[in-house]
Amino acid sequence: MVTIDSKSGFCFGVVTAIRKAEEELQRGGTLYCLGDIVHNGQEVERLTRLGLITINHEQFKLLPREAKVLIRAHGEPPQTYHIAEQRGIEIVDASCPVVRHLQQKISDTYKQHPQAQIVIFGKQGHAEVVGLQGQTENSAIVVEGTDDLGKIDFSKDIYLFSQTTKSVAEFQRLVETIEDQLKSQSKESRIKFEWHDTICGQVRNRVQHIREFAARHDKIVFVGGRNSSNGKVLYQHCKEANPDTVFIESAKELTEDYLSQCEGKNIGICGATSTPLWLMEEVRQFIMHNS
Repeated sequence: MVTIDSKSGFCFGVVTAIRKAEEELQRGGTLYCLGDIVHNGQEVERLTRLGLITINHEQFKLLPREAKVLIRAHGEPPQTYHIAEQRGIEIVDASCPVVRHLQQKISDTYKQHPQAQIVIFGKQGHAEVVGLQGQTENSAIVVEGTDDLGKIDFSKDIYLFSQTTKSVAEFQRLVETIEDQLKSQSKESRIKFEWHDTICGQVRNRVQHIREFAARHDKIVFVGGRNSSNGKVLYQHCKEANPDTVFIESAKELTEDYLSQCEGKNIGICGATSTPLWLMEEVRQFIMHNS
């Protein structure tokens, strides 16, 4: 039996961004997207065939007036909107509401506490993190884990936030490590440490579900883009719950040897918040017809 996890697939932010792109493309005209609309190569290729043109930030600055540009769910820093306004570029804003809310929280904290350090737990260079740093005029400190705590000045107040797709457990470990380090300070010199668990609820709720799903099956095929931050997190949880888990981007990565091992087994297919359902279904059909 080959079963697709019912809760895997696009999160609502990605669904909204793709729907907006499809609606704009149906109206005709040229639509650009600033960066890959989702961290999944196959879905990007599908939308490219529909006419979506993916550009980078340097190309964005050179677009003609009245060009139409989609801002993907990851969001963008304020500078992007300033450039669009100056050049007369029309923005179709598909920023995820959860990301927009986080951007506003960071912006408000930065303005209210100019002497403090804004620290973001996230992947350096990730599109969402770039947008979050932009709320602080790029002064925010990005840490990818406890090994990066040397970047922080423990004599200044710290306000900690998280990229929306990070691991809850890793974020809590970071909080605890910072709190432990601050315990060594005297009461007189102790700084203010305020942390905000800003991980998306959809991501948080998927972790326990996907672990349970993985544990119920003999083998797990995790489908996702290798650049997906969320995919890496969920895959690790699958692997912990079921060591017989493989990570693929498409069905063609499944070897004959692997497929022969699937015969008579209970196979589970799941994916990241950036993995389209059609791609998981393609993998399911491939396994069923070749094992």
